[in-house]
Amino acid sequence: MTTPVTAIARSHWLAMPLFSVIGSALLVAGVAGTTSCATSPTGRKQLILLPEDQVASLGATAYADMKKAEKVSTSSVMSGYVNCIAQAILAANRSQVGKGWEVTTFDSDQINAFALPGRKIGIYSGMANFADNASQLAAVMGHEVGHVLARHGNERMSEALAAQSGLGLLAAYQGGGETKQVLLAALGLGYDLGIAKPHSRTQESEADQIGLVMMAKAGFDPGQAVALWQKMATRGNSGPEFLSTHPAPSKRAQALKALQSQAKPHYNQAVAAGRRPQCRKP
Repeated sequence: MTTPVTAIARSHWLAMPLFSVIGSALLVAGVAGTTSCATSPTGRKQLILLPEDQVASLGATAYADMKKAEKVSTSSVMSGYVNCIAQAILAANRSQVGKGWEVTTFDSDQINAFALPGRKIGIYSGMANFADNASQLAAVMGHEVGHVLARHGNERMSEALAAQSGLGLLAAYQGGGETKQVLLAALGLGYDLGIAKPHSRTQESEADQIGLVMMAKAGFDPGQAVALWQKMATRGNSGPEFLSTHPAPSKRAQALKALQSQAKPHYNQAVAAGRRPQCRKP
């Protein structure tokens, strides 16, 4: 079976031209000092060295390969449910997220979801079934899109490159092994297909904050984000891989509860405007 890791290794995207760009970016950053600094949607300072279009290209390539390697759901009911939620969130936040997003439902019991640069969203049927209602699944989806909106993949790759000064990385990648997997992990894909493991606690919390407002603007109840993570907390040490390296579910629920004052006004405005997505769980 061809995995995204294997396929990306053959991609021209990570050939010499990209690393020439990386080297140039690092050189400019070293000389100018502040040219690589960026600001996330929440105002947090970030190190962004890579051209966003090239990061998006890698995300799109990985996504295409995942659709070949993973089983895509053939259930029109499940896919319709997932797409109903996704389109409501994307439409309500169009000015931020743009157009042209692709959404795929994967037929798997994994309690997992992801979004990739290049405007790609993947939801596993296990996650759709785990979430009690559309608002809870919207919390997951908003969170994943929040990662993309905040350019967390680019940030992680940039930090890795800066730490290594960009030297030896191309040779290590071309030689195979862990480096290819590390680069994919930076995008939000871990060693197992579709498992998002690399996010830092800061990025996770930031994606939660961004996603909470996004779902509220679409007319999904932000209070259900708290309920979702309270449910996650009941799984204890046997929780899904979706939670690996993430903040503890109980703490996450507490943080989301504290953020309700930011999200509720957007939700109330959406409801007043008639935005109440009718996405029925199968």
